[in-house]
Amino acid sequence: MEISANGWPASKDQAKLGIKSYPVPGTAIKLRCAEAVAPLLIGLAAEFHELIEPLDVGSLDDWGYCYRPIRGETTKLSNHSSGTALDLNASKHPLGQSNTFDPLKVPMIRALAHKYGCIWGGDYK
Repeated sequence: MEISANGWPASKDQAKLGIKSYPVPGTAIKLRCAEAVAPLLIGLAAEFHELIEPLDVGSLDDWGYCYRPIRGETTKLSNHSSGTALDLNASKHPLGQSNTFDPLKVPMIRALAHKYGCIWGGDYK
């Protein structure tokens, strides 16, 4: 089986990974992720919604599982390919753009990611 950048199994076949759609408490959205990490990712998303900024406002730009390579790569698979990554409010915080969050919220985002054993995309290399 293929693996994503973080070493988790990745597949085009969502059933092999246990990908399911989970409601994010306090919102009207659902996110697709691997069952094994759902409590962590959904918990993170719920707290992000509560503490950082609302998720279900404006465009539908919150997502999880998507089988694809890392942007700019041809063979290395994104962590989204294993259902172990989320993009939250992606249209407000596009890949490669800096300073899209309130600077006072950045330490909170890092602490929240750390609490759930994740790496914030703004720090991901």
